[in-house]
Parts: sequence; C-alpha cells; structure tokens
Amino acid sequence: MTANTQYAHYDIANDLVDRVAGLAVGSATHTLRHAREKVAAATQGSYDGLFDPKLEGLSLVERLLVALYASRLTPSPSLAAHYRAELARHTVDAAQLAAVEAGQPEDVTDARLRAMLTFTRTLIENPVEGDKAALHKLPAAGLTTPAIVALAQLVAFLSYQTRLVAGLQALRQLAPQETAA
Repeated sequence: MTANTQYAHYDIANDLVDRVAGLAVGSATHTLRHAREKVAAATQGSYDGLFDPKLEGLSLVERLLVALYASRLTPSPSLAAHYRAELARHTVDAAQLAAVEAGQPEDVTDARLRAMLTFTRTLIENPVEGDKAALHKLPAAGLTTPAIVALAQLVAFLSYQTRLVAGLQALRQLAPQETAA
C-alpha cells in the first residue's frame, strides 16, 4: 500500500502506531486501519509535530517523560517501551526517570516537571479535575501559557494514541491468523 500523493510526507513503513500495535503489513487489521489513509497520516503527523525537537515551550525530554508517565498510567506497555527507548537516546536525569517509571511524580525534584506530571495524572485519571484550579498551578511552576497549551495538547494526543493502539491490538488478537509484526 502506498501513501496517497496528498500525504507524500507520510511514510507508511515508519508508522509508529502500526509498529507499536504490532500490525503486519497486509494483515486484516493493518488493511482496516489504512482504509482511511488520511487518518493514519494525520495521526503520524500529530506525533511528529508534538515530538519535534524544535517545538518550543516544553523540552523534548519533558515531553517524552510526560509520554512515558501517561503510558504507565493508562497502562500501555508497548507505548511505554517506545517512549522509554526514545528517552534512552537523550540525556535524562536518572532520578527523574526513576520517579516517572515508579509513578511517583512527587519524587521529582524539578518543580516544573513535577507540575507537568501531576497535571498529566489529573487529566488521565480524573479529567473533570483538570479545571481552572489545576491549570493555575502550572504557571506557578514556571510554565508559560503556550507551554500549558502544548502540554494539554500532548496529553490529549497521548490519550487518543493509547486508545488507538489498544483497539488495534484487540482487533489483531481477534484475528487468529495475524501475528505481531
């Protein structure tokens, strides 16, 4: 299957969701997912944009730590493994990483990251609590308004990504002839 010319920048061979969900090219689940190629391309494009090192407001390591933490909370072992591998390519404070891995944001000494992780947990575990009061804690920890918007967008995307991967993995398991890629 080739990408539509409208999505020439999209490389189906490097689709993160396909890889993390274990979809083999040509399998029934892979074919179903790519029946709407523009959705697959937009999902990959969102990932690429949110994890672009040039994105301002939140460092790439901060975004990856939030993603790892969100993947741990949901839980999504396959996404957690992906974000852990991405973090391994960067210089990360070992104590911060250990706190994220343990699900203990209160152990993070950096107030900014601790606030980001706490906000992430709130949005994932009890979204109704992600109200004005929760938002006001972020500027107090040093986040600018654009950084707060980026964080909220990131957590929203991670929630979507987690559900998409879980759904595709469930579909793949229902088709006994399919094997993990």
